[in-house]
Amino acid sequence: MIQKTIENWHELLKTKDVAGLDAILHDDVVFHSPVVHTPQKGKQITTLYLAAAFNVLNGDDFKYLREVIGGQEAVLEFQTVIDGITLNGVDMISCDENGLITDFKVMVRPLKAVNLIHQKMGEMLAALGKAS
Repeated sequence: MIQKTIENWHELLKTKDVAGLDAILHDDVVFHSPVVHTPQKGKQITTLYLAAAFNVLNGDDFKYLREVIGGQEAVLEFQTVIDGITLNGVDMISCDENGLITDFKVMVRPLKAVNLIHQKMGEMLAALGKAS
């Protein structure tokens, strides 16, 4: 079931279709940010974080390097460049039996990239918050 969800995820990233997240996120999804200590719970807040990530991380240099998929779990390693800093990370995604994402964890390295993501995501979340 997760294979189709990951295919949908790739399409949403390619088209930057934030509205499409509604069809693949479980209502009680939990989002784990690399820069926020507390897990964020619920579709609305997860959509906000992923919308910000679509804008901050998903630029021309963004690419997935490899994927490990099994059962209802997937780990997707990605790389991008932001402000001249190469960022490497993983998306760890879990789905329910219906293919809805129940858990989405993002891990990023190196520290310089984490600090930059913290700044850029904060700015984007503030901008998106004002737009809603």
